[in-house]
Amino acid sequence: METPPRLDKYLWAIRVFKTRSDAADACRSGKVTINDMEAKPSREVRVGDVLKVRRGPVHFRYQVLGLLAQRVGAKNLTPYVLDTTPPEELAKGQKSNEALLVWRDRGTGRPTKKERRDIDKLMEQL
Repeated sequence: METPPRLDKYLWAIRVFKTRSDAADACRSGKVTINDMEAKPSREVRVGDVLKVRRGPVHFRYQVLGLLAQRVGAKNLTPYVLDTTPPEELAKGQKSNEALLVWRDRGTGRPTKKERRDIDKLMEQL
């Protein structure tokens, strides 16, 4: 029987995080839950678990369908994980991405200190 993988390794393997240390940091800071309970990076993942990951304003939800210890290509993830994130959560991510795109006339350069503060205030409201 295969041993269940650690949570940080599983999140890295299903490509939620770019590195395993990023996944471990997110677990330690309380941004990852398993079945609505905060989880440490060393917690073992089991088939049927529901993972919730907070990245920025978006709360992603994943259903564990199979165990995976090695990173695989994004196209090969369907037997291992099901993304059950509600569409309204995904819309939050789109909204924050659009807010980052500030239109500037060509050649006007970087924002001034005041403009940067205004941009930061706008980002906090999202």
